[in-house]
Amino acid sequence: MQHKKSTLRLNLLAMFIAIIILQTSIPLIGYIPIGTLDITIIQVTVVIATILMGTLDGAIIGGVWGLVTFIRAFAYPTSPLAAIVFVNPIVSIFPRIMIAVVAGMTYKALKNRIAKRSVSVSVAAVLGSLTNTILVLGLIYVFYKAKAPQLYQINLKDLLPYLLGVVGTNGIPEAIFSGVVTPLIAVPLGNILNRRGR
Repeated sequence: MQHKKSTLRLNLLAMFIAIIILQTSIPLIGYIPIGTLDITIIQVTVVIATILMGTLDGAIIGGVWGLVTFIRAFAYPTSPLAAIVFVNPIVSIFPRIMIAVVAGMTYKALKNRIAKRSVSVSVAAVLGSLTNTILVLGLIYVFYKAKAPQLYQINLKDLLPYLLGVVGTNGIPEAIFSGVVTPLIAVPLGNILNRRGR
């Protein structure tokens, strides 16, 4: 039985890692363009992995996303800004891991207090998504605020309002998307795994 669980865990890890690699490599799979915005949806995969497999495995999946982001910043950056800020592993990797930590802790705290499992998953997904947005932008501000005129073509005094604007235009829609979509996927998959005796 233990061997069966271990094999299933490894298979799920491999599946989620493959999905993350696809989402970061193929346009429209990991990002949804809406007008001038690109709404990131990769965090949904990290939260689903966290709900189904636990915080540690979710953090591994998030770490893979961060590692791919880090490597891409050197090999084929998605933008000139990515080539500057995501070469710092604290900016590219740490926030992705923290998605799982926050989502996992939130779900664990709520699942026995809220009767409807989908609500617990939704809240965990929203907070996990916001964690990624706030940490990435916050760390960019901490590490790169001195370079604001070159990176953003704006004055330093305007950098914080600009980053807060990004939270509003990108971060909030991403959090809403995560809160709606994650339970639609994670809850049925969790039920299937539970029926199989995981």
